[in-house]
Amino acid sequence: MIQTTEAKDHLLNKVSEEHLMTFTKEISKEVRLSGSEEEKRSFEYAERTLREFGFQTQLFYRKALISLPIQSDLTVNGNQFSSITHSMATSTGESGLAAELVYVGDENYQDDISYTGKAVLIDGLATPAAVIKAQSKGAAATVFITADYTHEMIVSAVWGNPSMEDAENYPTIPVASVTYRNGQEIKALLTSSASSELQLKTEVLKEWRDIPTLIADYTFNPNSKDFLLFSGHIDSWHYGVMDNGSANATMLEVARVVSENKPEFQRNLRLAFWSGHSHGRYAGSTLYVDENYEELYDHCLLHLNIDSVGGIHSTVLTEGNTMAETKNLIGESINLVSEDQFEGSRFGRSGDQSFWGAGIPSALMGLSEQAPVDTPAMRAFSKLFGSGKGGGFGWWWHTTEDTIDKIDPQLLKRDCKIYLSIIFDFCSADLIPVQQSKAVEEITKVLKGYQAEFEFKGMLDTAFERLQTLNDTVKLIERYASDDKIVEQYKDEINGWNKTMSKSLVPINYVDKDVFGHDPALGQPPVPSIGKVIKKENLSKYDSNVIYTTLKRRINKMNFTLRELNQISSQLNHLLGSEASNE
Repeated sequence: MIQTTEAKDHLLNKVSEEHLMTFTKEISKEVRLSGSEEEKRSFEYAERTLREFGFQTQLFYRKALISLPIQSDLTVNGNQFSSITHSMATSTGESGLAAELVYVGDENYQDDISYTGKAVLIDGLATPAAVIKAQSKGAAATVFITADYTHEMIVSAVWGNPSMEDAENYPTIPVASVTYRNGQEIKALLTSSASSELQLKTEVLKEWRDIPTLIADYTFNPNSKDFLLFSGHIDSWHYGVMDNGSANATMLEVARVVSENKPEFQRNLRLAFWSGHSHGRYAGSTLYVDENYEELYDHCLLHLNIDSVGGIHSTVLTEGNTMAETKNLIGESINLVSEDQFEGSRFGRSGDQSFWGAGIPSALMGLSEQAPVDTPAMRAFSKLFGSGKGGGFGWWWHTTEDTIDKIDPQLLKRDCKIYLSIIFDFCSADLIPVQQSKAVEEITKVLKGYQAEFEFKGMLDTAFERLQTLNDTVKLIERYASDDKIVEQYKDEINGWNKTMSKSLVPINYVDKDVFGHDPALGQPPVPSIGKVIKKENLSKYDSNVIYTTLKRRINKMNFTLRELNQISSQLNHLLGSEASNE
């Protein structure tokens, strides 16, 4: 029998540039708007291919609120400029909109000024946060200055399909973007004129559509229902060869390699291809969670996401998104394939990260980035991707220029091998390779930082006591779990404990309120149920007694959860400790 290391090397050596490029070209030969016939054909191609590889597939359709930008006409002081509008923005109607245009700098412009009835000109990509801020200041419209190309964006923060709680939270003003060059010309017009007038006419489609989801399963262990979920979206802006054709190709190549070589995995593999990512704010993955919450809660052990891989010059592999507890899993595979030392970046509220409420650990979203350079595009991307140390996915991201020439076959093969290595390590290990001690340590560190912001001393004392006890116990369990004899006897108990830990620690660290809902696509701090309460704007807006009451209730909830985790961890620790003593 081939040993584990040899089996892994054998698998990685089967990755083929030829197959990857063939899959990429086939997936991305048409523009794939959510709910379109072109997108449907790409989904059907993926399904046929996966069936040929022996995967069990389901291709089904669900209703999703989809928005597509149609056109934008923009004039400043009688000078017409090329522009685009954005998904989920408001249409102006045939008569258009006229308003004074005011340049405000980037999205961090002054909070204490009203722009009622005016249009604001903002440096940077069109983001939900920037639109929400402009609306709150009374702006009649927003115009964003992007980079050498205008980048397609979705400007709503509503995650997936709207519920009664957030159906009224869509943008209420028109939004447009211009290139950096046009933006500088507009700025010059504003400074050279005593007054400035914007004429803007936009049309944005917003409708409920049937969108596809493709699920493909391969059973490696018929005695287990547990699986790793490997997902990526198929819908695209323009041809979207990198975003997300190359990622879809990587998923298909991973499927080909594992099905042909049949590694001895202890866990099963599920591939998921989403629609509604680009035009419905992750509608496909959100719908899937909403309809399959209990199965995901019970059996999904890791969500591995893939987006925009294999781009030319994508040499930065150190900044991909990770949770503290999955960082080592990712880092070992990156180091194996490329010898880079993975640093990782905490997940932001973006991508198809719809699974945190179900307590599912996440690994990656994008993987490979451009080297950072000081250009308008890179400055904008550094705010969106990773920790800002990388340069994003490339200047062509979300533009008409995302074409086949932006893919480097060798780098795509490298990225595919990294993803395949992660899948191999996770699915073949006796014990679930999620390091719960790292999650506990991160939560503790975050709360210590928040403690300094508290007006109310001592509120976190119980939490710190329970986190310290939990950290000590988890480390003991992890030490026992390094003993092969203990693992052989108590593998199921240790894995069951690991799953239970994730169900609580992931929501504590990443979910604000409702584990059955979805927080908006806006920046949020770690341990958001606490961090969002102590934001400066809240502390100045609310009476201290209101802040105290809110914190007390949320800390009570966290403390109760930590108490339960300590109880189950103590029980397992006692069991494993007794066995170790007997040895």
